[in-house]
Amino acid sequence: MSAGLFGLLDDVAAIAKMAAASIDDVGAAAGKATAKAAGVVVDDTAVTPQYVHGVAAERELPIVKQIAIGSIRNKLLIILPLALLLSEFLPDLLPIILMLGGTFLAYEGAHKLWHLFSAHDDHDTPVAEIGPEAEKEMISGAIRTDLILSAEIMVIALASVEDESFWARLAILVVVAIAITIVVYGVVALIVKMDDTGLLLSQRSSAFAQKVGRGLVSAMPRLLSVISVVGTVAMLWVGGHILLVNVHEVGWWDAPYTWVHGIEEDIEHAVEGFLGGMLAWLANTAISAVIGLVVGTVVVAVVRVLPFKGDKDPVERYDAGATAPGSPGSPGA
Repeated sequence: MSAGLFGLLDDVAAIAKMAAASIDDVGAAAGKATAKAAGVVVDDTAVTPQYVHGVAAERELPIVKQIAIGSIRNKLLIILPLALLLSEFLPDLLPIILMLGGTFLAYEGAHKLWHLFSAHDDHDTPVAEIGPEAEKEMISGAIRTDLILSAEIMVIALASVEDESFWARLAILVVVAIAITIVVYGVVALIVKMDDTGLLLSQRSSAFAQKVGRGLVSAMPRLLSVISVVGTVAMLWVGGHILLVNVHEVGWWDAPYTWVHGIEEDIEHAVEGFLGGMLAWLANTAISAVIGLVVGTVVVAVVRVLPFKGDKDPVERYDAGATAPGSPGSPGA
């Protein structure tokens, strides 16, 4: 009797170890997949704060919460099932979908640069607080934009775990979807409330608290500018790298990938150790960003001559400093 009980306990312990190992494997694979999509995650984090610009302070967090809920629905209810079905039955389409997404990211990065260097006065337009209808429109627009970015994140993550079983891919992508959504919108919530926190601290009696508060308030514009720059560079880099790798994967054009890979190997041979690996990665990143810039610039030029583009490019958002549609003083008000 006791021998049977001990045998059962041994079996339970073995099963528990297997389950723990599986969880560890899923966690490790999810971490790897998330790292692969890091550039798009940075862009997602850079984009979302722009949607609460001009919103009353008490509405900022509720809006971020609604966008986050829409984001997790996008990932789990729309993108995940479609991505898994494609990976199971039409895996050859995934590189093509990745290239389309990479082209879009390159276009967005080049589009932002075009706005930066062109003579636009959008950032000098005064901001009026938006009403309920414009708020709903803004949230819907943010969720639609998130759908595109989330699709790219999930497909990149899927491509990094395509050798796993169906159920392992499902578990890994669910973890990636939830983790990325929490990280992105948690950071966004901190960013959008940073100035309010600084204002509260600046009104405290403590001189130190006042100093910290004023520092937070003054740092907010610079932080948003840095995030915007990092997001733009990330879009060009990730978009260019996706195109570079997947054009090679589908066998359309091997020369660019072979050339870049050769440069990486030369650097690693010339400089040994961690520094060599870092320099090789930086070289790949720089070349990928240039590829993204070239492709994105071509697409921007094409889009701007299309007859149906209207007054705004398709991905133009409520940039910080622009009057939101439907708000007082806006063209749609």
